Amino acid sequence: MPLDTDLVSTVTFDSYSTLVDVDAAVRALAGRVDDPDAVSSLWRARSLTYATMANFLDFYRPFFELNRGALRYALDYHDEDLSAAERDEVLAVYHELDVFDDVREGVERLVDAGYDCYVVSNGDPEMLATLVEHTDVADLVADTVSADEIRTYKPAADLYRHAAGRTGTPIDEVVHVSAGWFDVAGACHAGMQGVWVDRKDTPPEPFGGDPDLTVRTLHDLADTLGA
Repeated sequence: MPLDTDLVSTVTFDSYSTLVDVDAAVRALAGRVDDPDAVSSLWRARSLTYATMANFLDFYRPFFELNRGALRYALDYHDEDLSAAERDEVLAVYHELDVFDDVREGVERLVDAGYDCYVVSNGDPEMLATLVEHTDVADLVADTVSADEIRTYKPAADLYRHAAGRTGTPIDEVVHVSAGWFDVAGACHAGMQGVWVDRKDTPPEPFGGDPDLTVRTLHDLADTLGA
């Protein structure tokens, strides 16, 4: 159903791919591997797969640890041999990923309009602390909510319900904003409204239901909410 703007009082944002560009990790791999794009793509996909499996297998590990294992798998799959020090250098890129141009102004417009804004992420608390500083929204977001707090990853409903509780907002008054279709689907399933940030004009997913709103930038969301 269309986004019910009158109901929204709190906006939660995903972190990676929504506020910062994980595709920028390709640069950290350039010059180290033969096909940086392929390694980066598999690395990201495996990170998300491991997080989902951790929920079902009751085998929680901090996201940075999952991300490290995913990188190792992607390198092994492509027959790339990097030293432990080189892998650490590549992993460190997650602390300095490119910030999308609309992030600071988009979030600021929402805050100025009276919306409480939070970051809800699979990332570890330390990763999120770095992220809000790097994205220049530390003075705008009320807090960050990490999957580590309940040892459960997206798109499990428990994390979104936990996030709503942490914000002190009835879950149906929260709109979750993410570039990940699975993340939007998870939020909607838990009782939030969901906004898909489709920066790349990709086809809609035929699984998980439709988002309540699809936008290209955070400015589009601010416009919709009258911010």
